[in-house]
Amino acid sequence: MRPSSTLTAVLTAAAALTLTVTGPSAAAGATAQGASAPPPQCREEALRISASPGGHRNVARIAVTNRGGRTCVVERIPTVTFRGLDGSAQPVPPAAGGAYVLSPGERGYAAVRTAERGTRQGHVVRSLSVAADPAHYGVTFGAAAVGTDRGIRVWEPVTTLWHTSRGAADRALAAATR
Repeated sequence: MRPSSTLTAVLTAAAALTLTVTGPSAAAGATAQGASAPPPQCREEALRISASPGGHRNVARIAVTNRGGRTCVVERIPTVTFRGLDGSAQPVPPAAGGAYVLSPGERGYAAVRTAERGTRQGHVVRSLSVAADPAHYGVTFGAAAVGTDRGIRVWEPVTTLWHTSRGAADRALAAATR
């Protein structure tokens, strides 16, 4: 027995409607089940923060190392503050917050410019503090740690985002502050 053309058209339309309604829902369910959860936020005690001179006056290099046993995330913009001053270094280029993933043993690097070369403007402070996430207390470094024994001159401070190497952080700072 051969179905009539009307019956064939109705069955085809019903099948198309079923695929249209269940297709996206099935795909969304598969995506939700197949996607892995994002890594957790790094615990502050699992991180090591360090600071060193940046190779130029008024530039510091900072690093964060995941000393924990699992992959985790920190804020992609380091929080850099200066003793006695309000606010923190602004990211260059301007960026919104987000996650920076660190595997166990992995490091992230950023460069901080505290003041333009040769400037006499600003304030001189004795220390800067760095946190890998705004929810962390961070670590405070004296001026000598970043190569400025007489204090850190601060005027319109900026920081790069975390990068995978010191060189990448240095290049990002140079490109953003030309």
